[in-house]
Amino acid sequence: MNKLFRFKHFKFSWQLGLTLILLFSIPRFFLVLKANKTGNYQFTSFVFLVMILSPFLLLMKQGRNAIGMKMPGSIKWLALSFILGVLASSLAFYLGKLLYQDTIENWFVYISKSYSSIPASELNGDGKFTFFAMFALVGMTFSPIGEELMYRGLIHESFVPKFGDRKASILDSLAFGLVHLAHFGLIFRSGSWDLLLIPGMIWVTLMYLSSRLFFFCKSKTQSIFGAILCHAGFNFGMTYFIFYHIF
Repeated sequence: MNKLFRFKHFKFSWQLGLTLILLFSIPRFFLVLKANKTGNYQFTSFVFLVMILSPFLLLMKQGRNAIGMKMPGSIKWLALSFILGVLASSLAFYLGKLLYQDTIENWFVYISKSYSSIPASELNGDGKFTFFAMFALVGMTFSPIGEELMYRGLIHESFVPKFGDRKASILDSLAFGLVHLAHFGLIFRSGSWDLLLIPGMIWVTLMYLSSRLFFFCKSKTQSIFGAILCHAGFNFGMTYFIFYHIF
């Protein structure tokens, strides 16, 4: 009897990992591109919601435990995970600032365009903090929970039987990094699409390395919550830099 999956023919395998990457990454990639063009991001939030639900729909309790959905083994490392995420976003911000200043080639500058729904008049005084808190809260929940349960959870564990933990982390991190090319690298400006090759490659590399950091935090906490908190810390830092150093 399969005690990991709800469906008897399912098992953790590289085929399942590849299927999940294709199933979630390709639609998400094009939805983000469309959102960058239209300014409507509601459908990307739906993808994150499906990611969050997937472990509950596919896995039994033992299966969820196998992907790290369990109590952390180190509370100290939970706090450190969040701090490391903030530090990683700080590195990404200052590297972008150093290389590209405030131009569109700076990844955080381009990503800040997705916040265009905020009235310019609200970015002064108390209104700025209110919107920062709202965007930070959303950024620290949907994306970190959904992506970590999927990439560091289901996809990672699917690659482990064939490749082992280290190579599985490399593979899920590559998938994670490449899908973020839709957030920056392939950009929409002046009514057309442009590929920023070098800045885009740097951004994908940063996302790959951040993904490896998320896995490191998962390993240190012995729980997926370490990865989620590290990812949440990264998004918190990114939101802070956008609101208080770019706007």
